Amino acid sequence: MQKLFKLSERGTNVRTEVIAGITTFMAMAYILMVNPGMFADLGIPFGANYIATAISAVIGTVLIGLLANLPLAQASGMGLNAFFVYTVCFGLGFSFSNALLFVLADGVIFVLLTITGLRRLIFDAIPTALKKAIPVGIGLFIAFLGLQNSGIVIKSTSTGVDLASFNVLGDATFKSIYPMLITVLAVIFIAVLSKLKVKGAIFYSIIGAAVVYYGIGAIIEGGFGWIDLPSLNPLNAFEDFVDTSFGKVFTDGFNFDAYLAVKGHSVSGLIIAFVTTALAFCMVDMFDTMGTLYGACRGGNLLIKNEKGEDEIPNMNKAMLADAIATCTGAACGTSTVTTFVESSAGVAVGGRTGLAALVTAGMFAISLFFAPIAALIPACAYSAALVYVGILMMGSVKDIEWSDPAVALPAFLTLAMMPFTYNISYGIAFGLISYLFIKLFTGKIKEINIGTWVITILFAAMFFLTH
Repeated sequence: MQKLFKLSERGTNVRTEVIAGITTFMAMAYILMVNPGMFADLGIPFGANYIATAISAVIGTVLIGLLANLPLAQASGMGLNAFFVYTVCFGLGFSFSNALLFVLADGVIFVLLTITGLRRLIFDAIPTALKKAIPVGIGLFIAFLGLQNSGIVIKSTSTGVDLASFNVLGDATFKSIYPMLITVLAVIFIAVLSKLKVKGAIFYSIIGAAVVYYGIGAIIEGGFGWIDLPSLNPLNAFEDFVDTSFGKVFTDGFNFDAYLAVKGHSVSGLIIAFVTTALAFCMVDMFDTMGTLYGACRGGNLLIKNEKGEDEIPNMNKAMLADAIATCTGAACGTSTVTTFVESSAGVAVGGRTGLAALVTAGMFAISLFFAPIAALIPACAYSAALVYVGILMMGSVKDIEWSDPAVALPAFLTLAMMPFTYNISYGIAFGLISYLFIKLFTGKIKEINIGTWVITILFAAMFFLTH
């Protein structure tokens, strides 16, 4: 242990690392319920995506622990999963298998950029204002999804969206509103537990909300006969995983006939859609990973000084490579982009300093593989609270945007606003880039636009004319 993880050198011990690993798992275990809940909207069996999510988390977390010796964990990223389901599949019209191919392309691109050291080209091509606005836009998008999944926000023929009725004296009944009330209370409960610094606040709130949901339902219905119990055999989830998820990216992912037929797009339009969608996956994945790595390492005093005297993430290339390989693994298993979780900071906060903590977290995910039937009982009103609260957590960088500068404010606003308003993360990035470029052109600052920004902006602009 000492030789492999350098425990003494980093001022830690086995007991502390085990506690940190378990803490990180409890903080991010909600993804095992939220991710399959989203993919169920695509017709993917809950158990199939549950297994895919758990396996990819195990592999990604083991990799970052062994390759980079960091106390961090990986799983299907929030925001990227919503982009996969609601934008790429429902919005753009690609199949589940087609979308997995985009994830695989993201992973391969990320591997190549990491190995060659060129990842900074894409990172530097995105203006600072957009880097700060993208997480905010994704947060609003995720929160909007949570409010819709809970039934609080509904469709309206007059205004597009509306608030569901809570009027029990009118057309609403307690039976119709209690799931929505549970979501609201669960979000508040997450905030309370987080304020009290309880590790795993989201996970505990989801479990608590589920218990309350079934408790109230049993009182209303006079028992539990109304519950549609899933199969309690955990092996059934593995069967669904093999039948509907594992390897679909290779067997069906390259078949775009349905997309071309339904959408009526040309092959050139398909190519542009493929490149821009893969780029969107890659950029969001890159920002998530680099931001989380830096934040978690800074919180644990793990940053090191480079030759310029600047703070640097230890073994960053290996950590990024682990993330990229995990994304490819996720695509093969049948789930969305795997990325480093900011919840890893919970483990760092209790003393996690090495990859041993990551291996413990991976072990917890491995054990959870056999609890799919229990996770399938979590109602939408419970995990929707997690979506709303994660959206809140992603709003932090909005304060760092220089709103007093119009050249910054407009691209940033369009980026964060267009994501939830159009149900599409890539459209938000596109509007931000295009407006940024035109402002620079018309204010005589064309020299400030680097070649990478030009290329990416032109690709996203072409997306509107050839694919939408």
